[in-house]
Amino acid sequence: MTDRVFVSNLCLHAHHGVFPEEKRLGQKFYLDIECGLSVAGAANQDDYGQTVCYDGLCKLAQEVSSAGPFDLIETLGDRIAGAILERHPLVSSVRVMIRKPAAPIAAMLDHVGIEVSRRRRYRVAFSLGTNMGEKEHNLRTALAHLVAQDGVELDAVSKFHKTAPWGKIDQDWFLNACATGWSTLEPLALMKLCKRIELVVGRVPSDRWGPRMIDIDLLHADNLRIDTPELTLPHREMFNRAFVLEPLAEIAPDLVICGRPVAAEADRVVQAQI
Repeated sequence: MTDRVFVSNLCLHAHHGVFPEEKRLGQKFYLDIECGLSVAGAANQDDYGQTVCYDGLCKLAQEVSSAGPFDLIETLGDRIAGAILERHPLVSSVRVMIRKPAAPIAAMLDHVGIEVSRRRRYRVAFSLGTNMGEKEHNLRTALAHLVAQDGVELDAVSKFHKTAPWGKIDQDWFLNACATGWSTLEPLALMKLCKRIELVVGRVPSDRWGPRMIDIDLLHADNLRIDTPELTLPHREMFNRAFVLEPLAEIAPDLVICGRPVAAEADRVVQAQI
C-alpha cells in the first residue's frame, strides 16, 4: 500500500481567473496536496531526507502560483502536480485539489474547485531467466503477462541468450533476456507484480540460485536508490552478472543507471570472464 504525505487547506492569495477584476484584485485559494510515496526508509532510519518536506510542498505551491496569473485553476493544479513530480523523485503519485470560494458566479455555494491526479512514469528494466521446462515458452509467457498489466509498457526486448548457471553451477543451462519500458506503478508494487507473474508461470520455492521455471527481476526504476528489506534498486547483483548486462546493453546501449553506463559495465564483466 502506498503511504501518503499531505498538506491540507493551504491558503494562497493569488490573481488567477478569467475575468480582469480577478487578476487585478486577487482572491484566496485553498489547496490540498497529497503525495504518494513509501515512507519506509524514512521511518526505519528516522531520516528526514527520505521523505517529502511539508514546508517544501507549501513553498513549491506558492512558487508555481506566483509564476501566474493563470486563467484556469486547472492550469495551476496541473503545474503544481508536475513540479512536485519533477523535484521530488521519491514521490510516485500526486493529487492536488484547489478550492475557489469567491468564484464570480451567480449562485449560492461554499466553493468551486478542481482535483488533479498525476502518476510518475518510471523508466524501468527487467531481467528474465529460466532453466526448466520449455524455456523459450516460459520467457514469452512471462513477457506476455508483463505487457498485459495496467501500468506497464514494454518498448524493447532483447534476444534470448543461452547462458551458463550462475551462483550454483550444478544445474541446467539458462535462457535469459532483458526488457525495457515504462511503468506508472511505484517500484515496490512493480516488484510484487513480477513475483505474482512468476507464480502464474509456474515458479515454486527453491534453493537460492537454484533451478527455476521463471525468474523476473526489476533492475532499476529511473535512477532511484532504494535499500529496504523488501526491495533494493538498482538490483543488488546486476552489475556483477553478464547474463543481465549483455542483453540489457543490447537493447539499451546508452542507458546509464545511477551513474554507471550499462554498455561499459557489460564490457567489464565480459572481459573479467575471459
